[in-house]
Amino acid sequence: MTGLFDKELARLNAVHLTRKRRQVAPLMAPADLGAQDESLRGTTYVIDGQARLSFGSNDYLGLSQHPALIAAAQEAAARYGVGATASPLVCGHSPAHEALEQQLAARVGLPRALYFYAGYAANVGTIPALVGRGDAVFSDALNHACLIDGIRLSRAESHILPHADLAALEAALQASTARRKLVVTDAVFSMDGNVANVPALLEMCERHDAWLMIDDAHGFGVLGERGEGTLSYHGIAGLHGVAPQWRGRLDRLIYMATLGKAAGVAGAFIAGEPSLVEWVMQKARTYMFATAAPAIVAESLRAAMRVMLDEPERRDHLRALQGRLREGVDAARLPWTLMSSDTAIQPLVIGSNADALAVMAQLDEQGLWVPAIRPPTVPEGTARLRISLSAAHTVEHVDRLCAALALAAKSASQAVA
Repeated sequence: MTGLFDKELARLNAVHLTRKRRQVAPLMAPADLGAQDESLRGTTYVIDGQARLSFGSNDYLGLSQHPALIAAAQEAAARYGVGATASPLVCGHSPAHEALEQQLAARVGLPRALYFYAGYAANVGTIPALVGRGDAVFSDALNHACLIDGIRLSRAESHILPHADLAALEAALQASTARRKLVVTDAVFSMDGNVANVPALLEMCERHDAWLMIDDAHGFGVLGERGEGTLSYHGIAGLHGVAPQWRGRLDRLIYMATLGKAAGVAGAFIAGEPSLVEWVMQKARTYMFATAAPAIVAESLRAAMRVMLDEPERRDHLRALQGRLREGVDAARLPWTLMSSDTAIQPLVIGSNADALAVMAQLDEQGLWVPAIRPPTVPEGTARLRISLSAAHTVEHVDRLCAALALAAKSASQAVA
């Protein structure tokens, strides 16, 4: 029977779609850095035994190695131990989890939040809790896999719509006779870096009596006036609460964000009206039947919330790096397209799978780790380097990346000639 898998693996390899898992660790622990080069913290990793400057992680604010978060985890371990021991509805919901949920709700300007141990679990559990047979879900074609899987598990009627096509969505909502209607979208699309038009989506859902669920995995902590995420970016809600023009209009919104990216730790949360959040808590199987994340994770996240507010310069620096990268790419006259993005995600579209892997390998030879993303994660013919910037990067790091890309482009042109 295993011969079948050998053949299928060979087929994947032939079209350059085989994935390789690598061993990755920080070059040195933060406690050992001392007076050494601080630019190593959160940027330089040992990947399969070799030191590499990484542009591959989602640690957008550089918090995963922040001393305040590490100290919070150590203190929490001494108080709570290292395991939650049971699901949140049994005995896994600690005072740390409760305090975290209150902070998260306040941060995004919504009444109540519910913390999940993982983002995939949040989406796969929440969507089936909201809709089922006889209902309809309207999903952007570029939504993340966990949203797609949540829709499938719900058994609701599924409508996959062209990316960011508001006219197509409006027509589908208008034609639907489903009992309940749910629009689902990434807030920031993880492979393109563009931001969904949330105000237009909310207004459309209001017109057609639908709910809107947004996945703000790549916006929370980065976008918005103080890192509150995509709702703040669009002037809808944030630390200031709900903007006047949106008050009374957010009862149809389900907000979700992950906490293993800009927040630097792990887990995710949903937020919205109290009764909606309570319903998800009562019905989401991934919440009810899974062991909770340890309290040390919750306390680390509470520390991350404080750092996000106390160190706004991290977001300012990240935005400056985005501009520096675009300047460097323009100056290098690369044969590839850097997609438009107002986020830390800066996709460089190469084209074929083989070419994207070749450019990644050339950067690797120059000591940089920039992962190539291929189908089915992205459409055929759009394989790309997903450049992830972090506040931990320096201007010199970005300049080094641009120089390495220029050399890779020169090598590619010589190979064609």
